[in-house]
Amino acid sequence: MADDPRKADWNPRADEVLGDQIRAYDTMRVQCPVAWSNYQHWTLFRHGDVMRVLEDHQTFSSAASSHLSVPNGMDPPEHTPYRKVIEPYFSQQAMSQFEPTCRNIARNLVDSLPDGQPFDVVEKFSRAFALQIQCAFMGWPGSLHEPLREWVLKNHRATLASDRLAMAEVAHEFDGYIHDLLETRRQAGANAPRDVTTSLMEETVNGRTMTDEELTSLLRNWTVGELGTISSSVSILLSYLAEHPDLKQSLANDTIALPDAIDEILRIDAPLMSNRRVTTRDVEIGGRPIPAGEKITILWASANRDEKVFGDPDAFCPQKNRDHNLLYGAGVHVCPGAPLARMELRVLMEEFLSAVDTLEPAPEDRPERAVFPTGGFSYLPMTISKR
Repeated sequence: MADDPRKADWNPRADEVLGDQIRAYDTMRVQCPVAWSNYQHWTLFRHGDVMRVLEDHQTFSSAASSHLSVPNGMDPPEHTPYRKVIEPYFSQQAMSQFEPTCRNIARNLVDSLPDGQPFDVVEKFSRAFALQIQCAFMGWPGSLHEPLREWVLKNHRATLASDRLAMAEVAHEFDGYIHDLLETRRQAGANAPRDVTTSLMEETVNGRTMTDEELTSLLRNWTVGELGTISSSVSILLSYLAEHPDLKQSLANDTIALPDAIDEILRIDAPLMSNRRVTTRDVEIGGRPIPAGEKITILWASANRDEKVFGDPDAFCPQKNRDHNLLYGAGVHVCPGAPLARMELRVLMEEFLSAVDTLEPAPEDRPERAVFPTGGFSYLPMTISKR
């Protein structure tokens, strides 16, 4: 797409922005809370503006992509039957049944971490956990861990470069993995494994089973969301606890406080930067007229730090901030997988804190932050000592 002739209010890809995204967004939220750029189109930085978008899906449509996106890129009423199919997979009962498997994966990973030797949290811990846990939840073989790890990196590079050809190739590659998984189950017939993937193949939407295109879109959305945000979340949590050893010790002594603490740390430092919407009519936000058909970037990483809602955005106040935290979104598209993500992160941190005595940045090495559209870290060298 050619550059839009409109004058940009900011450049989301400028070095000074990517060098410290959170601080740059904090500044924009005050100076230009509704901003135009060719890269992100209309970006919303304030909590109130984001909530307005989330609560008015008729004006701000989720159908912002030209590709089928189940159910993320759908609006009610089309969205509703798919959502009803998905939600039982994240029920309290389903989470209770999966928790022992999750704990086993977490414990083995913590056990595998080197004691007293520097290691990259992203590669050895957070990304490994996300891959193993996603494959276990879906019923996918361990042989997919390495191809999916490579696929996530390629997908991120293509998205970062806005390389549409590369993005299409990456999507086609993922489609191949899903096709093989579906075909294996079809060939097995009654002997197919009774897992989440097989169950989804048997679900009905509007009186029919989902097409392979719909299943592939759904599974791609689940996988991208899970692998990206869980990995980012783990690196953020460990970095924060290394900087706040008193909190780390407090949580090790009182794991009941972990769920709220995890949500609050991830409010302060977002694992998922943004989502998109498209306007269905002319609107005005923050004094800026926005025509119909315009793309909107909801910037979670800024809205969740809005001083008007949270006060000092860096102050750790889990109970005070809980009800306004947009970590898992809000409205009709509030993340259906939030119970799974919360359980996985809680269990992983329980296992980590019970086994690890000290957690410190690796000496003579520096972390590297991930850049938009990813949160967290791309490299996080740390050293631990085990109990």
